[in-house]
Amino acid sequence: MTIQTKPIEAYSLPTPNGQKVHVMLEELGVPWTYHRIDIGKGDQFKPEFLAISPNNKIPAIVDPEGPGGEPISIFESGAILKYLALKFGKFYPADRREQVKVDEWLFWQVGGFGPMLGQNNHFNVYAPEKIPYAMKRYSDETHRLFRVLNTQLEGRDYIAGDYSISDIASIGWAQSWERYGVTRDEFPNALAWIERLNARPAVARGLAWGKDVPAKSLAEDKEAHKVLFNQR
Repeated sequence: MTIQTKPIEAYSLPTPNGQKVHVMLEELGVPWTYHRIDIGKGDQFKPEFLAISPNNKIPAIVDPEGPGGEPISIFESGAILKYLALKFGKFYPADRREQVKVDEWLFWQVGGFGPMLGQNNHFNVYAPEKIPYAMKRYSDETHRLFRVLNTQLEGRDYIAGDYSISDIASIGWAQSWERYGVTRDEFPNALAWIERLNARPAVARGLAWGKDVPAKSLAEDKEAHKVLFNQR
């Protein structure tokens, strides 16, 4: 069993992608320190953050007790989840076939469920010009992905067998189901799964982490939009 003596440094925000790492660290019960990266003010472009996250996105972590006892920095939420799962031997199966299942659904989330729901949110909430085609395109894709999730959860408590990083990856996005027009009648398995995960104390703590800091709504913060959108 791996013992963590120095806190893992998490550079993040309480966004769906940041929440993945918060939940994972809370589930592991290891010491960790939260560094708030205010993306609306451009913290993600500071040299010290780019040194650990060259894609200027949160979350990122620094583990002072990385492989060989040397520090390691990791960006991309899926990579962080897998690194932590392998290091501490939790929430990732030992069986190779079961690993494939977890990887499939982890990559399903990072490649589709998150990005498509993110585009839905952008065109329906943030975009200064309401483009009906884009709004319908991403709303339809959101519902298709919730249907995929709902079908996968038929007769299952968790996405890929036992509770794993595939569940942790998806809950931050799925918990906001109401804003996407998803209904309980339409996707009962997915909604039951969301409630099942929210009942886990570590998930509840992870989802709430960082929300105690008041922040102006990004939907209304036009100055933040200049930082976040339409940059090359």
